[in-house]
Amino acid sequence: MLKTIAIALVVLLLGLVAWVMFQSSDISIIVNGHRLGGPMKLAAEGWGLLVAIVGLFCVAILLSFVFAGIGLILLGAVVLAGLVAAWLVFPFLLPLLVPLLIVWVFVAAVRGGGKPGG
Repeated sequence: MLKTIAIALVVLLLGLVAWVMFQSSDISIIVNGHRLGGPMKLAAEGWGLLVAIVGLFCVAILLSFVFAGIGLILLGAVVLAGLVAAWLVFPFLLPLLVPLLIVWVFVAAVRGGGKPGG
């Protein structure tokens, strides 16, 4: 399912690139007093498109890191809010939850903490 979606997106992007490449633009490139035309015009426009694609990939990578960081901050805030809510609703459980937290942290440290699948 995911592979077919990825293939469809690649085909869509290639179609979009082809459409942009063959679309006429109002920009004219002049070299030695002559307008650039034919295959050289497509090559010059292709470089501009390549620079735009690289720039968009850089922005996408930056935004993925930003959104991941924001997601971790929001997750921490939700966990903290849940802890406060549990403390307010069940104050008699706090003496039980603190030792459980210490045991949980100890077990996580012994198992390797951040190892996936371990």
